[in-house]
Amino acid sequence: MVILLGPPGAGKGTQAQRIARHYGLQHLSTGDMLRDNLQRDTDLARKAKPLINRGELVPDNIVLGMVQERIAQSDRENGFILDGFPRTLAQAVGLEGICRLYKSRSTTVLNVAVQPDLVVRRLTNRRICKMRGHIYNLVDRSPIHPGICDADGSELMQRPDDTEDVIRERIHAYERHTRPLIDYYSAQGLLYEVDGVGDPDAVMTDIKKVLDREDPTK
Repeated sequence: MVILLGPPGAGKGTQAQRIARHYGLQHLSTGDMLRDNLQRDTDLARKAKPLINRGELVPDNIVLGMVQERIAQSDRENGFILDGFPRTLAQAVGLEGICRLYKSRSTTVLNVAVQPDLVVRRLTNRRICKMRGHIYNLVDRSPIHPGICDADGSELMQRPDDTEDVIRERIHAYERHTRPLIDYYSAQGLLYEVDGVGDPDAVMTDIKKVLDREDPTK
């Protein structure tokens, strides 16, 4: 199992997809799990939906329930990477219990480190295609034609929360709630820090140096 940590804008989603493809792991995203549960109208979704509609965070027990349901599926047997989870110490402890229950493999935790000012620069310049969600950055990964996705020709948009004030608040929230996970996993000897400042290929090269040594498929 691979856990990917890092502040918003660190490029976790991009690297998680690359890691999953390269090592044949399942890419498990709590956002995808939540959308799947909402689409299937599960008991967990019915508990979460009123909270989401009020703009509140989904409680740890509901998120852990979705994660347990997903890990229980057979396609995780070759290993998996968790993107966006755990976010709190309570979730980390709960995840350990789930992994013991399903006898999941050993854990490698990657922290993609990026300075706050670079995060702000990246996210305020981020653009996303409306059709399939391809991600661009006006600073270092611009589309060939301004405002148009190279892959499918759809319009590129800026997320309404990709403003400096909102981004800095998200960074503060990360420091308060998720940063303690770095100390938690470091104390267990599971944490490896990767410099997230370079281009995606360079970051992936550094990640592979760690994972080739740890072998996440074991």
